[in-house]
Amino acid sequence: MWIKKQIPNCITLLNLFCGCLAVIFAVSGHLELTALCTIAGIGFDFFDGLAARLLKAQSELGLQLDSLADMVTSGLVPGIVMYQLMSQVFGKPFYVTPPSWSSEQILASFDMSYMSLFGLMITLASAYRLAKFNIDTRQSTSFIGLPTPANTLLIISLPLILKFQLDTWVLKLILNKWFLIVLTCISCFLLNAEIRLFSLKFKTWGLLENWVRYTFLLLSIVLIVFFKFIAIPGVILLYVLMSLIFREKKEK
Repeated sequence: MWIKKQIPNCITLLNLFCGCLAVIFAVSGHLELTALCTIAGIGFDFFDGLAARLLKAQSELGLQLDSLADMVTSGLVPGIVMYQLMSQVFGKPFYVTPPSWSSEQILASFDMSYMSLFGLMITLASAYRLAKFNIDTRQSTSFIGLPTPANTLLIISLPLILKFQLDTWVLKLILNKWFLIVLTCISCFLLNAEIRLFSLKFKTWGLLENWVRYTFLLLSIVLIVFFKFIAIPGVILLYVLMSLIFREKKEK
C-alpha cells in the first residue's frame, strides 16, 4: 500500500530530474536539449497527477512536491531560456562549459547587457503563480492564469523554431529585442492574470462533458502536424481564446 502511494511521487521526481538536466543544458547553451528534457518533464508532470487519481494516492506531500518540481522544470528553465535568447540580442550569451569552472573564467565570460536579465522575470512570475495556486481554492477544476507548463512550452518553442524551422522572417522576429521584451511581459501577465482557463485533466472520458477539451486537443494536433514547432505559440493562443469563449458562453 505504501509503495502504491509513492508511485505518483516517483513520477514527480522524474519531472524534477528532467528539469535539472534542462537547467544544465540551458546554462551550457544547448537549448534544443533543454527543450527535449523540459518536454519530458512536463510529460511526467501530467502523468503524476493521472497516476495519483487512478491509484487514489493524492496527498499533501504530493501537492507540495509537484509545485517544487514545477518550479524547476516550468519556472527556472523558461527564465534561463529567455535569458539566453535575450543575450544573443543584447550581448554575449553566457555559457558554462567545462573546463571553465574557475570563478575568474566564469566572471570573464559574463559579458552581456544587463537587459538580458529581464528574461528571468518569467521565473519570478512562475514562482508567484505556483505559490498562489497552492492556496487558491478556486483552481480545483480549472485554472486562473496560464499554467506554468503551458507557458514553458511557449518559451521553449522559440529555440526549436530557430533550430528546425529557420527562415529569414522567423530569425528577424524571434531575435528582435522588442519581440522578446514584449513576449516576456505577456508571459508574466498571463501567468498571474485573473483569467479562468479550462483544465486538461479528465475526470471522465465522456464526449459531452469534455467537448471543449477534445476539440482543443484535436485542433492542436492538426496545427502541430501541419506547422510543427511554429504551431506551439498558436496552440497556446488557441487555449486562451477557447477558454475565454467557453467562459462567456457559460456565463450567459
